[in-house]
Amino acid sequence: QVQLVESGGGLVQPGGSLRLSCAASGGVFSINDMAWYRQAPGKQRELVARITSGGSTNYADIVKGRFTISRDNAKNTEYLQMTSLKAEDTAVYYCYADLIIRSRQYGYWGQGTQVTVSS
Repeated sequence: QVQLVESGGGLVQPGGSLRLSCAASGGVFSINDMAWYRQAPGKQRELVARITSGGSTNYADIVKGRFTISRDNAKNTEYLQMTSLKAEDTAVYYCYADLIIRSRQYGYWGQGTQVTVSS
């Protein structure tokens, strides 16, 4: 069973850093785009950053210059390096991936990991 498993969330002080990881496993597949989304309490889920299979990236304006998305295709893993964290970055972070399985594309979500920025 194909799944995305996240790790790396937690509590950090304002100005601190965290690195999230998301690994795809459980079957035979290839991966197109990967992304990170987040959802704060009472708000809609929003796109944080996206990376194509070729490594092109785009970011939400509110995280540009602070967050970096990357991927290791050999490990089927994506990362989100977060720096200069602010209280407003507090949210559940979800990874997302477009997986190609037997020539069809499917969207998969991770289980979510809590990031709390607080002193």
